[in-house]
Amino acid sequence: MARVPSAVLNALPRPPRVPRAPTRRRRPRRPTTATLALTPQPRPWARAAGLVAVVVLGAWLGLLIVGNVRVPVGPMNTTMTLRPSVTGGTKINISPLGALQLDSHIAPVRLDVNVDQLDPERSQALVDHPERLSGLQDEVTRDITHGTADLAVRSCVAVVTGATALGLAVYRRPRRALAAGGLALGLLAASGGTAYATWNPDSVLEPRFSGLLSSAPSLVGDARSIVTEFDVYQKELARLVTNVTKLYDATSTLPAYQPDPTTLRVLHVSDIHLNPASWKIIASLVEQYRVDVIVDSGDTMDHGTAAENGFLDPIEDLGAPYVWVRGNHDSLVTQRYLDGMKNVHVLDDGRAKTVAGLRFAGIGDPQFTPDRSQRTGAEQSQELAGARLASALRDQRAAGTPVDVAVVHEPSAAREVDGTVPLVLAGHIHHEETEVMRYGTRLRVEGSTGGSGLRAIEGKYPDPIETSILYFDRDTRRLQAWDSIELGGLGLTTAEVSRHLPKENQPGATPSPTGGNPSPLSSAPAPR
Repeated sequence: MARVPSAVLNALPRPPRVPRAPTRRRRPRRPTTATLALTPQPRPWARAAGLVAVVVLGAWLGLLIVGNVRVPVGPMNTTMTLRPSVTGGTKINISPLGALQLDSHIAPVRLDVNVDQLDPERSQALVDHPERLSGLQDEVTRDITHGTADLAVRSCVAVVTGATALGLAVYRRPRRALAAGGLALGLLAASGGTAYATWNPDSVLEPRFSGLLSSAPSLVGDARSIVTEFDVYQKELARLVTNVTKLYDATSTLPAYQPDPTTLRVLHVSDIHLNPASWKIIASLVEQYRVDVIVDSGDTMDHGTAAENGFLDPIEDLGAPYVWVRGNHDSLVTQRYLDGMKNVHVLDDGRAKTVAGLRFAGIGDPQFTPDRSQRTGAEQSQELAGARLASALRDQRAAGTPVDVAVVHEPSAAREVDGTVPLVLAGHIHHEETEVMRYGTRLRVEGSTGGSGLRAIEGKYPDPIETSILYFDRDTRRLQAWDSIELGGLGLTTAEVSRHLPKENQPGATPSPTGGNPSPLSSAPAPR
């Protein structure tokens, strides 16, 4: 086929162009109901959960960044802050000494008070003019009131700003951001209302101190004055501030604990299990708390052999009389060795002994199981030993010389003396427990003052070292309060002290005619 030259093609006439009709852009069709049904939509609860998460996180960030106020409280400069919390309460951080925690309220916010430093001028003014201490409580009350008001205003601004800013960043819609800020303000107001409704000014009576052990007695205070002289929360708060001032002023030579002469102090220890560190701890507590008598509810040894007896020699130098009862790791060899030591009072067979103004009676553990074996009839033997002790306690009461404190090793034996004595002390289970039994006897089970001895390394975490200070009224010889002391186990250096009051000694409680002794003790039927 011949090709046509391009010159000929260019010479031929071209057909006219037909103009195209203009095309119209189609608008996107609106989704129909069927289309919406097929498209996954976020559920309402998911949107609500997301909004709540934004509000909580934004409010927390706001409080963290700007939600604190610096407030001078008496001679100290403090920083007050609100923090999200599950349990609420108040935490007073006294760096470097430790922290004091109070169950002051139940709400999703906690009040943190950080003691930053002492003001030299105000502290020196108190030293130069001691008469100003009488007005310190009013000054502290005013400072706390002003600080709390400032903190409330700043916290409102902080949570609203934080939640609004985070809502704007997440949703990019002003309306959603303002809704987040309003919800944050509502949550804070609800938390404040809950805290106000559950406010417990008496929480200062039962504080928990954690930090340096040597400062704890001065911070926790004296049992009898707290029980009998408690007037208003402000006075006790002022007293706390004064004690903290003394602690900072003394620095390395912390102030000595000044006991009330009308109070007897009993140090309850148990289950030492050949831990030599226990003697140093006990000696330190005896000195700090001016302990009148030490009560050991058994298992001082591990195998009860004569070769272990030398471990007991430091008892004579602890600085207080030592009342002891045999545990299931202590043998009769151990008991005879202790019976021959000066300043040691061995309890057994229900025989009563008066030591430091208190009458004690106890019975040794009927079991001797240094290998931790379980023998047939062990529970029955404990109940029988407890019944023998209960019979001796009833005889003492009938003779007009009632026993103030009974001591056994195992709690199962202690339960048999219910109704025959106001207080029974025990150990054995290596953790602390307290209960008032059916007929009015209070059972106090001590933890291991030896941190379970070598058993401390058997588990993942070492067992804590536990002991307690019991405060007795010198006249009525009834328990007024007790401090539970817990030290970190093997290799740890933490310490926590918490104050506890019997219900009859709580502010507003009606004291019984017998000075706090549960009334059922005088008329209870014989225990089972």
